[in-house]
Amino acid sequence: MTASQFRSELERKRKNRTDAEKRVGEFRTKESQKRSDSAKARAAASKTKSLSTAQSKMKEAERRDKEAEAAGKEAARWQVKATSYMKDEASLMTKLVKAERTETEAAERKRSRDQQQADRRSAADREALVSRVAHAEASVERALRTLPAPRAEKLRVLILGASSEGDLRVGREQKRIRAAVESALHRDYIELDVRPAATTSDLFDGITKFRPHVVHFSGHSNDQLIVFEKEDDEPHEGAVVTAQAFAAAVRATDTPPLLVLLNSCHSAAQIDDLVIDVAPFAIGMADSIDDADAISYAAQFYAAVANGQSIQSAHLSGQAALQLAGLDGADLPTLAAAADADPRSAILVKPA
Repeated sequence: MTASQFRSELERKRKNRTDAEKRVGEFRTKESQKRSDSAKARAAASKTKSLSTAQSKMKEAERRDKEAEAAGKEAARWQVKATSYMKDEASLMTKLVKAERTETEAAERKRSRDQQQADRRSAADREALVSRVAHAEASVERALRTLPAPRAEKLRVLILGASSEGDLRVGREQKRIRAAVESALHRDYIELDVRPAATTSDLFDGITKFRPHVVHFSGHSNDQLIVFEKEDDEPHEGAVVTAQAFAAAVRATDTPPLLVLLNSCHSAAQIDDLVIDVAPFAIGMADSIDDADAISYAAQFYAAVANGQSIQSAHLSGQAALQLAGLDGADLPTLAAAADADPRSAILVKPA
């Protein structure tokens, strides 16, 4: 339930309690009045000398006692209801406070994401303006990096999945990626090296032996760290490496990758450094991302790549898949490119 719904339910319970307490007061007053009437009738019976009058007054006193007893029972019944309503109020108040806190935190996260997007767009606009001015003043056309044209060889994608505590569905993501590639137009031109429960040794082995064009990591991270697994069969905290150490490992090869995709929380903070020192293109997540969002984005991204789309188009296709599915994380995947690389013209799969 939302905070608004809890608030409405709380108001209804409060009104029920107020009404119940009012009925308690009414019946207590009635009980008191009947007790008083009974006492008066008994006093009159004791004073009269007429036997018939005394008997009549005593019968009246008994009636008033019964009426007082009935009123007392009603008062007690309404008191039970009032107490129950009061407990419901207390419970709803606790839930309301929690719901308000959750909604406030969600609003703050959205505001933060919006601000990050706005800042990134503003920075991009400023850089574009500076670039245009420099171009006009120098009257020269800046050449983009000449990326190696797709060879007849297959596009090699190293997929590293790490969830040492077992809380992420990295296996499901890898399955979805493989299915997306296998159903694509150029499926025969992509080779996947999938490494679940990936350790840092898997990273080094994959980089130097498989020589991937794309390095894909799915697991836990933040703006400065990435978590791999250890050679441990039991759930564990994982092997935490710095973003700098990860970049150094990926860079330590004669054939560095063209793209690094970090499908993990808060990893967008790392991609600017990656496109400077490691690969011309990098993708990361601007905030925490749900498993379902991350899986859907990755599956559609690689489906588009395998269908011969550019990196830019594949990225937009992955975002659109989240929007079409009604998921919340469409604005989280973030693409960065080196200053001399254009993701719109970078096509990773092109048949010979």
